[in-house]
Amino acid sequence: MRKNPGDVIESERAAEVESAPKPLQRGWILAALMVTMMLAAMDNTIVSTAIPQIVGDLGGFSLFSWVFSIYLLLQTITIPLYGKLADMYGRKPILLFGIAVFLGGSTLCALAWNMYALIAFRGVQALGAGAIMATVSTLAGDLYNVEERAKIQGWLSSVWGVSAIAGPALGGVFAEYLSWHWIFLINLPLGGVSIALIYRFLHEQKPCVFHKMKFLGAALMLVSSALIMFAILQGGNAWPWLSLESIAVFVLAILLIGLTVRVERDNPQSVMPKWIWKNRSLMGTNLALVGMGITMMAPSMYLPVYAQSVTGVSPMAAGFILASMSLTWPLFSGMSGRLYLRVGFRNTALVGICFAILGIGLFLLLPFPGPIWMLVSSQLLMGAGFGLISTPLTVGVQSIVSWNKRGVVTGASMFSRYLGQTLGTALFAAVFNSVLLYSFDRAPDDLTSTLPPTNQVIEAIQSGDTPGQTLDFLRQTFHTGIHYVYVGLLVAAVLTLVLLLWTPSKFRQIDEL
Repeated sequence: MRKNPGDVIESERAAEVESAPKPLQRGWILAALMVTMMLAAMDNTIVSTAIPQIVGDLGGFSLFSWVFSIYLLLQTITIPLYGKLADMYGRKPILLFGIAVFLGGSTLCALAWNMYALIAFRGVQALGAGAIMATVSTLAGDLYNVEERAKIQGWLSSVWGVSAIAGPALGGVFAEYLSWHWIFLINLPLGGVSIALIYRFLHEQKPCVFHKMKFLGAALMLVSSALIMFAILQGGNAWPWLSLESIAVFVLAILLIGLTVRVERDNPQSVMPKWIWKNRSLMGTNLALVGMGITMMAPSMYLPVYAQSVTGVSPMAAGFILASMSLTWPLFSGMSGRLYLRVGFRNTALVGICFAILGIGLFLLLPFPGPIWMLVSSQLLMGAGFGLISTPLTVGVQSIVSWNKRGVVTGASMFSRYLGQTLGTALFAAVFNSVLLYSFDRAPDDLTSTLPPTNQVIEAIQSGDTPGQTLDFLRQTFHTGIHYVYVGLLVAAVLTLVLLLWTPSKFRQIDEL
């Protein structure tokens, strides 16, 4: 095996999943992992398209955002727990459990009788999705060596690209020609295929050993994480950031974090062991993935709306502009293996964040209203950057720990990325809304009577009834707001670059933890 400068490539261990699985067997397992990943990846995109039909049937428009928030919240906070359980009891039982829970939640969602029931059942789905996300990437690390993992992560990343395109299309077809219930029922045959393949072809050589786990620390960690994410999701929406409610939730979360640290300090089966935060390679990687998660959110939140409202393209064209990121992400993820074997994991991620910064800079140079090719080019560059960041960092942390620690480090990395996405959602919404309010307060006097409420700007731009001068002002304001969002994006990317520079360039094997 070719040695990469300074970075450790681990030897095969007897306790791992079959050290030399047959190629056909590994192929079937990879197919199962890709189908399983598609279940979780496509879920939010397929639901978003059918929301108007769901709300029309179930009512509860004011609650619909929680259909997405509860899923993100519970999926994210359970990933580290499932990662730990996968290290203790093996990947196969945790993955099969996660798929079964996800399919059960999907069935319940299809049977929901009102919005409250749908939100609760989406939470059940999320509990399964957390297990799926925690174990699929870990299994890829078990089954393939360091030289192969970049290609495999590229295949897994391609699932997200396909889901970004197929999800909205399927959701629209089901909502228009069948019923919104089918967006959940479609998961059942896919999940059934995945369970059958995993049960048949995945054979672990992990010995069955009973581990006594102290669940108090795990419960405290889940509750404190949930409170932080809840405060982030609600801040600026349900209540102002500096309101009594917001401050109270954050203070309670901080107190619980302190209690969690105290309880977990000497726990040998901790969900987030202290060695993760003592090792600079692991800590730097996790912090960089938080930055990547923040950086990912602005395009998915605002780019389709910007393309339709400012440049005037159709909804389908706007979707393809956003999806262009999904073309380069898996491509560069698969190519990253050659690079990290030559220059190392950290340095490959540095190349990736530079690509992302170039993509952000290209958008900031976009004139009003701006050519489409610049939007697409910006997305292509950012997708290439994320592919060169996510895969080397994931493979890097997996390669420096033994089998029984790989689930923990993979879960911590995925938790960090999703936490970053949650932070990015709140941060960029606050930036955009502030710019919008500032512009409206300083609008010309002759336009004030024709300006819509700030929460109806998009509807006013697309209605066709807005007076010409008002429409120009709204489009220019929207353009300015998104540019400030991308300034925030640039700051987050530069901070991620700094964190990567702080991370050691050589990932060294951790033998004793």
